[in-house]
Amino acid sequence: MLCVSCEARHRGVCGALTPEQLTTLAAQSIKHKATEGDELVGDAVQIHRYSNLLSGVVKLSKTLSDGRQQIVGLQFAPDFVGRPFSKESTLTAQAATDVDLCSFSRGAVERMMAQQPDLEHRLLRQTLKELDQARDWMVTLGRKTASEKMASFLLMIATNLDPAADATQRSATFDLPLLRGDIADFLGLTIETVSRQLTRLRTTGIIRIENNRHVIVDDLSRLRTCAGD
Repeated sequence: MLCVSCEARHRGVCGALTPEQLTTLAAQSIKHKATEGDELVGDAVQIHRYSNLLSGVVKLSKTLSDGRQQIVGLQFAPDFVGRPFSKESTLTAQAATDVDLCSFSRGAVERMMAQQPDLEHRLLRQTLKELDQARDWMVTLGRKTASEKMASFLLMIATNLDPAADATQRSATFDLPLLRGDIADFLGLTIETVSRQLTRLRTTGIIRIENNRHVIVDDLSRLRTCAGD
């Protein structure tokens, strides 16, 4: 069956479904790709479908009435893309990198939630996890120095993009999912400050950068120390 080898089946919200429900959902699902920059969900629009993020990174942003935007979060596989428990989106979801998605209608998900309380429980857990992450990020933006912000950002990317970069691992390697302008927006810094902080981390040997976006962290504990964690 299509869902058996899917990462979202084992670690994502679909893990709450029975084999029969997975079969039903798979019949209504579409696996597809989106390229960097594609809008997946618009701000303040009716929600017609949800997606499981299978690979890549999605950035979440909020747009003000005058057109200014602020990146407010990032999503990684196997996160659930879309606003559960709501008929209208509150953020714009955009592919920060090329992404693979498995999408299904809102109606199909709502029917599954009615049949399987564990699915609703998993969606609620993800919502609470995102709330905790947002609170942690408020501390990062409000209290940390520029160097701590940059280290915190790299640590977040490392632990989400490199499957080996858990608490037991010493190193990580990954490609930066955001351009420096977006990193500056996300961290509340200028592009020049982002560049200076990346250079500082590189010259002190905490990170190595190849081809401008490929980052190698030889010692994650040193990066955690720089992040103030």
